[in-house]
Amino acid sequence: MQHIEQHFSGSDAVRDVVIGMADGLTVPFALAAGISGALTSTHIVVTAGLAEIAAGSIAMGLGGYLAARSDLEHFFNERRREEQEIVEKADVEKQGIVDIFQQYGVTAEECASIVTALERKPEAWRDFMMRFELGLEEPNPKRAIRSALTIGGSYIVGGLVPLAPYMLMHDSGRALGVSAAITLLALAVFGFVKGHFTGVPKLKGALQTALVGSLAAAVAYLIAKFVA
Repeated sequence: MQHIEQHFSGSDAVRDVVIGMADGLTVPFALAAGISGALTSTHIVVTAGLAEIAAGSIAMGLGGYLAARSDLEHFFNERRREEQEIVEKADVEKQGIVDIFQQYGVTAEECASIVTALERKPEAWRDFMMRFELGLEEPNPKRAIRSALTIGGSYIVGGLVPLAPYMLMHDSGRALGVSAAITLLALAVFGFVKGHFTGVPKLKGALQTALVGSLAAAVAYLIAKFVA
């Protein structure tokens, strides 16, 4: 019978959706709850919420873009350094190959042919050291803009969920109750799905995500009530 291994196969795009959606659901929800604790006008809640979603999506998207660009620049800087070390410190780098394989029980004598083969192909040698010595793989050069758009878009989608009741109702108290219900449900579902991709127990992921959102909204609401 063929053995099929199951491992987490979540892509960078899934991670970006998780980042954007989690903050998108939580931050505007907490903001709306906080304003509702001080004011009764849903118009102000909606205005402030939309402004926050716009600013938050831009900030989150820009953060994702800069992080991806930093990963790319770090990779190429390390690759240039590795190429230089292969030329200037060949003996040290050869020993590095042996050290890597000895971690898996391969002797220095058994590594000799591998070292010789990699020495004939400097690019392969460089890539081997990048992967197994430094643990680095070349990032997709298009990832930065994709990450920015994915995180920003996910933030907008998530942010509109808690804000929707305030757009449809005039009473901020009632809108808060409906917003809390649908947002906590959305957070629980989101945590459940996230658990599926990350390997975390699904029920645990759902409860954790909903708890974080609840605490954030409760603190914002109580502060607004106290200050008002």
